Amino acid sequence: MHTAAIEVRDPRFKKLVFGNVHLEKLYTGCRWAEGPVYFAAGKYLIWSDIPNDRLMRFDETDGSVSVFLQPALNHNGHTIDRDGRMIACEHRGRCISRWEHDGSRTVLASHYDGKRLNSPNDAVVKSDGSVWFTDPTYGIDSEYEGDAAPSEIGASNVYRIDPATRAVTVLITDLVKPNGIAFSPDETSLYVADTGATHDESCTPKIKRYPVSADGKSVGEGALFVECSVGLFDGFRIDTKGNVWSSAGDGVHCFDPDGTLIGKIKVPEVVANVCFGGPKRTRLYICGTTSLYSIYLNAQGCRWPA
Repeated sequence: MHTAAIEVRDPRFKKLVFGNVHLEKLYTGCRWAEGPVYFAAGKYLIWSDIPNDRLMRFDETDGSVSVFLQPALNHNGHTIDRDGRMIACEHRGRCISRWEHDGSRTVLASHYDGKRLNSPNDAVVKSDGSVWFTDPTYGIDSEYEGDAAPSEIGASNVYRIDPATRAVTVLITDLVKPNGIAFSPDETSLYVADTGATHDESCTPKIKRYPVSADGKSVGEGALFVECSVGLFDGFRIDTKGNVWSSAGDGVHCFDPDGTLIGKIKVPEVVANVCFGGPKRTRLYICGTTSLYSIYLNAQGCRWPA
């Protein structure tokens, strides 16, 4: 038997969850909770409340929640680099920024081919220090999550920022609205979600998997990994065994590396993103629409991304 939040679809999921562990609501009061990132040294989690233009902070030591930054340029997704610095996807800033150890902000990329980026959504840092990110138009589609503006690029793509030169190269152009992004544990595959159904009803909500080239700087032709059965896939993370833990309309869907939906963590709100945290990276933090949740798992998130 398992608690109400856990839905087992395949026996493989039983090894990843505990029968007596409950889903916990840690905070509520957001308009659109997104972009969780965990800082192990400080034992705290940062996440975005995009329409309220603020970053929130959950302190794991005492359970307190505070406003970390406001205004916050309508940040969306976050991750950390190999030096423990926060990488931010800014809707209103229309850039990828890095928050240095002294608290200052460095813009890593704001343009491609001389044109402003749309509104970076989610990012991941590869082992070579390069930043790979998605750039749909959600932050410029309206005034709700950024500043309404036309797309200068005219497309929604996936890009790479070179760690040495900061040159921006385009990686993927075949998605309608690329969103969540993550590498497989060995970095041989790149997974990207497509939430293009928000703009094109014919676009199937899905995650595609792309083979990473031998030099680690580009990808080959992508293939369908999974389709979403409830709502949309948004942000997701991958554990050390290669299982994909993805946001969805009814909670978190867990997929085996072979693409089988093996189980769900049921959440009473639409989920936008997730992130592993805790001292052993076994606590899954979940950003629901208005709330922050967590659940302890018998699965360990990859050290990178956070």
